[in-house]
Amino acid sequence: MHDLVFQSGYAGLFIVSFLAATLVPLGSEAFVVSMTILGYNPWLVFTTAATGNTLGAVINYYAGRYGTNAIFYRYIRVDPVKRRHLERRFRKWGSPVLFFAWLPLVGDPLTVVAGGLNLNLYIFLFWVAFGKAFRYALLIMTAGTF
Repeated sequence: MHDLVFQSGYAGLFIVSFLAATLVPLGSEAFVVSMTILGYNPWLVFTTAATGNTLGAVINYYAGRYGTNAIFYRYIRVDPVKRRHLERRFRKWGSPVLFFAWLPLVGDPLTVVAGGLNLNLYIFLFWVAFGKAFRYALLIMTAGTF
């Protein structure tokens, strides 16, 4: 996988970043840091990864919006009481909590819940893109290339 991404360049990074934002258990951080260290343009790495990761989160949003009942009740088997608790928490913190959609383990479910609650897509995109861009900027700065 590692070689395939590097041979594919920015397109490979986009695909990995996109998939990493869905419920597929994959991370893009190592690729972002490696590509910047290897001399890829840090601005293109940043833009490609942030765009792919944000668009991947949109998949989760629509899965939540149109498939909430099937996902929560049939496949994940979330207890209705726990689901209401999760929804109350999301409503308590509001849409700015989506800034943290990049966090492992909690980020992907946050984006699904946002869709399930029919959050406005533009508000969703603002907070998710902001958070994911912040994370990738930090990664690239840590690599010392920004």
